[in-house]
Amino acid sequence: MKSKQYYVLFVLYVIVVAFVLYLNGVFTGEWNSSINLIINIGFLIVIGILFIISAISFGRLGKVTRELEDVRLRLQKEYKESREQNLWANYKDDAEFFEEKDLQDAFNKYRLRVKGSKTKRGAGSSCELEEYINEDLLDRVGMNYFNSGVSGTLTGMGILGTFLGLSMGLGAFSGDDIFTISDNVGSLLSGMKVAFHTSVYGIFFSLVFSIIYRRIMADAYRTLDEFLSVFRQTTQPLTAKEDENAATMLIYQAGMASTLRQILEVMKGNAAEQTAGVGRIVDRFTQQMQSALDVDFKKLGNTLKSAGESQAASAANVSEMVEAVTALVEADRNMQEALTSIMERQEVFAKQLEEQKEMLADMCSDMSDEISSQIYTFEQMRNLYEK
Repeated sequence: MKSKQYYVLFVLYVIVVAFVLYLNGVFTGEWNSSINLIINIGFLIVIGILFIISAISFGRLGKVTRELEDVRLRLQKEYKESREQNLWANYKDDAEFFEEKDLQDAFNKYRLRVKGSKTKRGAGSSCELEEYINEDLLDRVGMNYFNSGVSGTLTGMGILGTFLGLSMGLGAFSGDDIFTISDNVGSLLSGMKVAFHTSVYGIFFSLVFSIIYRRIMADAYRTLDEFLSVFRQTTQPLTAKEDENAATMLIYQAGMASTLRQILEVMKGNAAEQTAGVGRIVDRFTQQMQSALDVDFKKLGNTLKSAGESQAASAANVSEMVEAVTALVEADRNMQEALTSIMERQEVFAKQLEEQKEMLADMCSDMSDEISSQIYTFEQMRNLYEK
């Protein structure tokens, strides 16, 4: 994970320490200037202390980030197993939703806020978890107030070492003729060695720390956004407006179903009455025709009865059609809800893409400014040395 990238700082730190000791002749036995070594070791100790403090804050931030990721995956799994039912009822009284203390305290405040804003229907007013678990919380856990200044501090230490080394070299440099001047060139070069060494590893550590710090924070913000998105989808309690809309929809559906049932009963009753009336007409017609014409119209009566039975079958078909229409209305409602959910997810995804784009643009701009500043510092130093 990106939250572990700060280990690279300590690997590079060990390499730089070994390199500085080698340049000062500790490993080769050519140790000539103890002052240079003491200054370099002092600077490296200060840098090491800064790295340790930052590593502690990065470790805490990593724990928070990993727990947000774990909870997000757990909510997605439970939401799927519950057939996409809202999970707030499972966690509204859970005082241990998170294991990490900062996250748990924020979530408990959110629970109390939701409980205190319930309406008569049992739903709460609009309240986002993002008001309590947000980027400010991550900045506080990751000690952003400290780490944001470490890069500048390292650069400043490099510049400070430059001027300190030059002061040492120039302070020991004296002479009125070429012979005395040539004798003091060694002390001048020794001071310049301190200046160059401190500048190089100060600026180097500043660049590396800035890149790693920004990547860690960007990963933490991305994980937070993913968790909040999943929480809104799976667990966030329904607001009063959503509850009223759902109740209105249920009432509308119940009224439609009642109307359809009444239509079906009326159609069934009319079909039965029509069938009985046709039967009576057939019998009466047959009797009159037989008495008047003395002709047996039994076959005609059977035919008309068949017509009545066909009408009854037609009524049954109409009943099935009404039921099919009811099922179609229900399927259409489910499709509308699914389309609404898909559109909401697409909007969230588009917003996340836009935020990532802005974050990357800001990162590139900051890195460009930082590098331009370092180049300008080197240019000034080179001009100073040439003078």
